[in-house]
Amino acid sequence: MVRFFINGKNEQNIHEIHYQDNFAWINSNYFFPKSDFGRENDSFDVQWFRNREKSEGLKTCPEAYLAKLELKHYANNTVRTYVSCFEAFLNFFKERELLDLDENDVRAYLQKLVQEKKSHSYFNQAINAIKFYYEVVMEMPNRFYAIERPRREEKLPEVLAKEEVLSIINSTRNIKHRCIVSLLYSAGLRRNEVLCLKLDDIDGKRMVVKVRSGKGNRDRYSILSEKLLKDLRAYYLQWRPKRFLFEGPMGNQYSAESIAKIVKEAARSAGIKKRVTPHMLRHSFATHLLESGTDLRYIQVLLGHKSTKTTEIYTHVATNIFFTIKNPLD
Repeated sequence: MVRFFINGKNEQNIHEIHYQDNFAWINSNYFFPKSDFGRENDSFDVQWFRNREKSEGLKTCPEAYLAKLELKHYANNTVRTYVSCFEAFLNFFKERELLDLDENDVRAYLQKLVQEKKSHSYFNQAINAIKFYYEVVMEMPNRFYAIERPRREEKLPEVLAKEEVLSIINSTRNIKHRCIVSLLYSAGLRRNEVLCLKLDDIDGKRMVVKVRSGKGNRDRYSILSEKLLKDLRAYYLQWRPKRFLFEGPMGNQYSAESIAKIVKEAARSAGIKKRVTPHMLRHSFATHLLESGTDLRYIQVLLGHKSTKTTEIYTHVATNIFFTIKNPLD
């Protein structure tokens, strides 16, 4: 990305350059053709935003923004987040044109988010949604390069003990729920990855689970538990799913909310007081493998992490290293 200072505007080829306040933004995508920004490969539905009932007096997301999300094939969750965040930004500057806004205007909006005590995650999502419009839709790379982001939060993942996980699995209401919770833990899957599993993604001969188009549009394999395979066979004979491994009452894809509810109710039945989420089971899978001596690089592959730095967070919650340290009180 290159930023030029322009002293005056030459009419020759001026239509190829974006100007504002004597600065020009040149689209440098040709120099970086391998960027995977926005290339998620999950089900999405931009049409819902086009057809929804409009609120009187409020601005809605420009069609160009929706079209670019559609062309980029963003996932449903990303579409919802970007549209929601960008429309909030739009309506903060309801009386102004988007191309007239500068860095100070964006900072003023972000300052409002700080005052409203928005989360670190929401703050970053808002910046991403705003940058998506200017840098991707309007093709003005590095338009808000200087905008400050909040310092990264270094929170450790919440992890369950093995006994707690087994108790949750044993407290599920039926074989279907048992299989869902077992897959989240024993294969370290994300909730959406469980939802997208097809029947042939369970390979009982090689004892692996195929995860298609996981986060970052990357396929991978994870390990399959022998105990779970027996449960899955019993589940199939009882429920007879046709397309997805786990389907709703009408044969459609199971919902993310249903999985969250299954985990929550099973944890409550198991007498676990802490708030348990599907992703906590994935964290527990990685931590328990690390504690049992599995190489961190193998765990990285099983989780589908692009970088080992992401996987290294589990070294901070694995407790096996503590067993070799004698407490000074003792």
